[in-house]
Amino acid sequence: MKKKIVTAIAVFGFAITSFAQNFQGMAVYESKTTISDFKMEGRDITPEMQKMIQERMKKMLEKTFALNFDRSTSIYKEEEKLDAPGQQGPGSRMMNSMMGSGGTFFKNVKEKSYTVDKEFMGKEFLIVDSLPKLNWKLESETKKIGDYNCFKATAVKPVSQSDFRNFRRKKEDTKSDEAKKEKTTNFMEDFEMPKEVTITAWYTPDVPVNQGPESYWGLPGLILEVNDGKTVIVCSKVVLNAKDKVEIKASKNGKVVKQKEYDDIVVKKMEEMREMSKGQQGGNRMQMRMGR
Repeated sequence: MKKKIVTAIAVFGFAITSFAQNFQGMAVYESKTTISDFKMEGRDITPEMQKMIQERMKKMLEKTFALNFDRSTSIYKEEEKLDAPGQQGPGSRMMNSMMGSGGTFFKNVKEKSYTVDKEFMGKEFLIVDSLPKLNWKLESETKKIGDYNCFKATAVKPVSQSDFRNFRRKKEDTKSDEAKKEKTTNFMEDFEMPKEVTITAWYTPDVPVNQGPESYWGLPGLILEVNDGKTVIVCSKVVLNAKDKVEIKASKNGKVVKQKEYDDIVVKKMEEMREMSKGQQGGNRMQMRMGR
């Protein structure tokens, strides 16, 4: 085990010294979030509506991102898609922001900082904060992703309270069936956010940068796959030293806040929406509006 890890780190060290200062690369990632435990209840929600909502959520959570990187910085952005008329209203933009999308994610691993722009409830925010330091455990297990030899690493990561992809359905309560029928279900009441999740990542020393998708970084090679139990992000393409270079810089649009400030704003607004939805057909009206 130690021999394989030492070899991987040695390859990373040798490769990074041989790369030119103007080295740049691009990686394409496919992201999918599991929503099998997402279920809306209420007297107005038919099985057909439930299926339609789940399919729509599933499609919304299947995304393609591009990561452009050099030796110390990167920018991660969702690739634009042509949506059907009415698909990109304010509700969809808000949901995209809460589901891990929205804007650009800039990382500077040398300065250990990140900048990401988000739109929430019609307001622009610019989150500027320190990169999370994950205590990666390097494993001996290997596998191939495309043409790249990858090594496994695991870590425990605190959960951002504004990233709704990490919602887990609460355990079944002990209420009677009759009480459940009469219950006016609310999106926020049926789900809970864990404080931390276990991350499994696969990195390749063949691409000697300690970058990865989203906020992931800090391994001796480009991270090609990440799995947090709900969301899986897998690299489908890597291009190194393309002829056309991409400008890698942080966004400057929006009100500057720390991550915790932004999380508090989102949580507070969702609590307000939950209170407003009480008595409105069990919150179904709010939930349907958010899905548009």
